[in-house]
Amino acid sequence: MSKLKGKVALVTGSGRGIGRAIALKLASEGAKLVVNDLDAAPGDAVAAEIKAAGGEAVAVNGSVSEAGFADRFVGAALSNFEGLDIIVNNAGYTWDATIQKMTDEQFQSMLDVHLVAPFRILRAAAEPIRVMAKKEAEAGSEVFRKVVNISSIAGLYGNAGQASYSSAKASLVGLTRTLCKEWGRYKVNVNCVAFGLINTRLTQPIETQQKTIDVAGRDIKVGVQPQMLEAMGRMIPLGRGGTPEEAADAVYLFCSPESNYISGQVIVCGGGLIV
Repeated sequence: MSKLKGKVALVTGSGRGIGRAIALKLASEGAKLVVNDLDAAPGDAVAAEIKAAGGEAVAVNGSVSEAGFADRFVGAALSNFEGLDIIVNNAGYTWDATIQKMTDEQFQSMLDVHLVAPFRILRAAAEPIRVMAKKEAEAGSEVFRKVVNISSIAGLYGNAGQASYSSAKASLVGLTRTLCKEWGRYKVNVNCVAFGLINTRLTQPIETQQKTIDVAGRDIKVGVQPQMLEAMGRMIPLGRGGTPEEAADAVYLFCSPESNYISGQVIVCGGGLIV
């Protein structure tokens, strides 16, 4: 049985890695997807992959931090699928430095993508959700909607070299718990998944030359020193980093009907890692 049949889901940063796995997981359970990537090619590819498998999807690509993106993103769900049931705020990247070397641009960029963008998307969704919830209540039906914000163990416990990223991810937990209280009357479950070490291009081992990703014309270094990855692996009770698919499964838990009476919670998907 497809537990999300007929639901409309929005997933930011879903052209690659964890976001792609989340989009494919929700689509496999029957959801109609609005996907997004900073670059058009991977976003379009995921939408095409979902459609090729018999699902429904559209891509709204571009930076989640851009002015007007939130309205375009939410609007695509309403105009294409006439619904809005699941929002997963997943888009993001890391831009690390110790605090004495961190620029204002670095700090603000992390806040913009990890905190301000989710805030804007949720604000854009507020009125459509209110209207739909009111109609459902008047009809005597109880329909649950889901918001899943993606945080990190860095947001819960801090991480050296990530003052900006950790601050943004910690703030997202506060936003999650506030929206839980504001939107409970609309039957919206608002929860948060904090990831530990998940194996993606952002956490790949640094080899002889560190790789970079292009974000708005800036080359951002990505990857983790092999010795640090080995140390983290030893700290994880399950003995390894997680896969994007395992990360997506944790998000799906909060999107499924089984979570209808769970809200305002943070679950750590980290293989048992406790910092």
